Amino acid sequence: MLTSDDTTETTEHRLDVRDVDGPPFTVIDDALGDLPAGESLTLINSFEPEPLYEVLEARGFSYRTEQVAADEWHVHIEDVS
Repeated sequence: MLTSDDTTETTEHRLDVRDVDGPPFTVIDDALGDLPAGESLTLINSFEPEPLYEVLEARGFSYRTEQVAADEWHVHIEDVS
């Protein structure tokens, strides 16, 4: 589910894919396609989504990943193109 936090100057969207039934790539790809210019997306996943990094770079996104719990990873994604 994509949610927004617009309490700062830029809107940060959050996408939690931990409960997605099946591979989450399509859900993530759709969210990236819908991300407005100048806004960011925080992806929440139960594992580090290493295969996603090459896709992000190819599409002009920068990212920063942090592990916040044993089974919770946050990937902060911004459009830098």
